[in-house]
Amino acid sequence: AKQAMIDIAHLLRPAHLEQVAKILKDPEASANDKFVALELLKNANVAAGMILPSCQDTGTGICMGKRGQQVLTDGEDEAAISKGIFDAYTSTNLRYSQVAPLDMFKEVNTKCNLPAQIDLYAIKGDAYKFMFMAKGGGSANKTYLYQQTKALLNPASLMSFVEEKVKSLGTAACPPYHIALVVGGLSAEMTLKAVKLASTKYLDGLHTSGNDGGRAYRDLEWEAKIQKLCQDMGIGAQFGGKYFCHDVRVIRLPRHGASCPVGLGVSCSADRQALGKITKDGIFLEQLETDPGRFLPDVTDDKLSGEVVKIDINRPMKEVLATLSKYPIKTRLSLTGT
Repeated sequence: AKQAMIDIAHLLRPAHLEQVAKILKDPEASANDKFVALELLKNANVAAGMILPSCQDTGTGICMGKRGQQVLTDGEDEAAISKGIFDAYTSTNLRYSQVAPLDMFKEVNTKCNLPAQIDLYAIKGDAYKFMFMAKGGGSANKTYLYQQTKALLNPASLMSFVEEKVKSLGTAACPPYHIALVVGGLSAEMTLKAVKLASTKYLDGLHTSGNDGGRAYRDLEWEAKIQKLCQDMGIGAQFGGKYFCHDVRVIRLPRHGASCPVGLGVSCSADRQALGKITKDGIFLEQLETDPGRFLPDVTDDKLSGEVVKIDINRPMKEVLATLSKYPIKTRLSLTGT
């Protein structure tokens, strides 16, 4: 648990970095899209030095464990995982984000980033499997539950609903996003759990069609439709363009006939997860990218960044505001001063 949390605080999956680098090669990407992509790649390169994390919000430590019935422990699994997460945050340059309530209104920082969210399950087999995740406040705050009805379940209504809700995500959680939409669920918590797991690609192995037994499945057609919707919205990678998201996962779940919960969420540009397992052969962690520099382009900022307006905030505020008023929303600024 310790090494997993240290890794995901500094390193990203190669597939995620490939998606970021792809933006720089897309002729349809805006100058803003490309500027953000380049900055994200440079940031990943710095973080890979294992000194500074990839994001200042180093997140809530989350671990999902699935223990095979042939794996024997002392029964203190949650405590051991929690200790590993504690060690990761207290031995490195990771921010402590968790606050403990002393009463309804007064809180204090726990000064170790505990408690962590730990969910443990029993499965068949002789392996102990894990999903480790660090979830920052920005992306966590963009997790939504909508209690709908069967009236939503037609193409026109669903697309209209999705367009409204996806636009409401905004850019506060640092796009390009990995978007997860879950339609259905036997309970609200089942729906939201599926949202979180889908955003990490954990559910990518699901079937791609349903059956009369109620199995969950990925809807590839709606994934493509929603990704096209996101590309056409014009919000882009924070400041206007095509890349509001890298990809979309749409999961369809069974539901009670009187309910139709819908969940929506994202994994942000700090796309922090890693799989792990303990087997008879040893302890294994997912290999994250230790050389993100290989994704950096052989071009300079000048060729990618487009127009940048320089603002000296040491000038009187009236002058600064007068300058800003000349430019439209989404104009990129370079601020200097104190």
